Amino acid sequence: MSYELEDISGIGKSTAEKMKAAGIDSIEKLVAVEPDDLVKLKIKGVGKATAEKIITNAKKAFEEIGVKKKSSATIKEKTGEKTVSKSKPKPKPTQVSKVKGSIKKELIKQQAECNIGLVGHVDHGKTTLVKSLTGDWTDRHSEEQERGISIKLGYSNATILYCPTCDEYTTAHLAEKNRAKGQPRFACSKCNGNLEFKRNISFVDAPGHEILMATMLSGASLMDGACFLIAADERCPQPQTREHLAALNIAGIKNIIILQNKIDAVSREQVLENYQQIKEFVKGTVAENAPIIPVSAVFEANLHLVVKAFEEIIPTPEFKEEKSFQFLIARSFDINRPGKEIIDLKGGVIGGSVLKGKIEVGDQIEIKPGIRIKDKYVPIKSMVVSISQGSNLLKTAKPGGLIGLGTKLDPALTKGDHLIGHLVGGPGTLPEILTEVELDVHLLDRVIGSEVQMKVQPLKHGEKLLLVVGTEKTGGTVTKILKNSTIIKLSPPICPPKDFIYAISRIINRRYRLIGYGEEINHN
Repeated sequence: MSYELEDISGIGKSTAEKMKAAGIDSIEKLVAVEPDDLVKLKIKGVGKATAEKIITNAKKAFEEIGVKKKSSATIKEKTGEKTVSKSKPKPKPTQVSKVKGSIKKELIKQQAECNIGLVGHVDHGKTTLVKSLTGDWTDRHSEEQERGISIKLGYSNATILYCPTCDEYTTAHLAEKNRAKGQPRFACSKCNGNLEFKRNISFVDAPGHEILMATMLSGASLMDGACFLIAADERCPQPQTREHLAALNIAGIKNIIILQNKIDAVSREQVLENYQQIKEFVKGTVAENAPIIPVSAVFEANLHLVVKAFEEIIPTPEFKEEKSFQFLIARSFDINRPGKEIIDLKGGVIGGSVLKGKIEVGDQIEIKPGIRIKDKYVPIKSMVVSISQGSNLLKTAKPGGLIGLGTKLDPALTKGDHLIGHLVGGPGTLPEILTEVELDVHLLDRVIGSEVQMKVQPLKHGEKLLLVVGTEKTGGTVTKILKNSTIIKLSPPICPPKDFIYAISRIINRRYRLIGYGEEINHN
């Protein structure tokens, strides 16, 4: 295992770059340097005392990681000084928290273990919360930034750390943001003790706007648990607050944390009044026993309690490796820039979540329903050439977190999210493509998301519906209404995973509104 200069306490990115420019590009070389040699580099903020501290920390780290020490090293300075051979004094055996931080650096690169959804009414702070916890603004598309709302599913990763001395949780981003100058990485900002690595998690940021409800339902299929955001500066519930709670219930998500956001925008009395509104709203629902945590995503108030709730409320799902591989596509991309030479083009990338089994670089895959040729759909076959999670490259991926698979697909097939909703698996292992489906339909009592409370009317023969299953959205036409089931013709055809719930929406007042869900009968 190798360690970077930045892993040494007191060395920042700028200082490390200047050291490397002078030929000091590793800890092995740094421990052989005298303090005066560092001072001669004229690095801002590095005087005699700081140089001595940096070299001492480097020597401690060098001994701790068990690297064989050289008796001397020759460093050529780029300051015009002559080459000098320096003898390295024997360091005192001392444990160094910085090395443990280096080990965490390797753990951070591991795959995330679960997906946590961010749901709630539009503009209640979902994307801002992800930004505070991870440092990533998940509204990456130009239209999202212009309109100020999430349109597509947003993704980001976080590492959960824990301070046993303070009994407090944080994320790697928050720990780095609160780190004082000269303080070791992955150290508690309060007691300076070592932070323990807990696990990596992924966030699914779902749109809150009513016209994007189908996209939110798609995201719900990927969630192992959810943060349900409710703004304290608006009366609870708002229309999409009701709709998103119903979606969590339909998706079978029971591990829920309620975050009462924007407490900074109202008085204490209004916060308490809003709290009672939330309690009344969730009474008798899947979120009745969920904790309610008052937070300010903008000012990062109480975020340590949110991270603690992640650990206590949303456990890592059990993984069974023997199952055949299945992967649900939630995004697809063409990563090539305009004007790139043909010889340098890279294959399309598909993003989503592993449902079961595992995938390795070099494995063959099949994608269904695939592409339409005349009047039928033909599965697509390709090979996985890379696996990534955020900026981390992996050799193998299993269930947990959100994954990007680099393939040999023609980028034209993946650009613009063309493959959203498709199912990926080993060749010959996927279910058949469905052109119609028989569902045991469960209708809600009231239309969800409408300003006016409306009773849900029964389905009618020939009625047009919107069905969401997994991350796939498809149109449906009711062809038969039987005693205990309903047969719906699908357009376009789909290839859904087994045992997934179908969310059913119908047009009410020119908008698709959630009216119920269906469970498939006789899945092949």
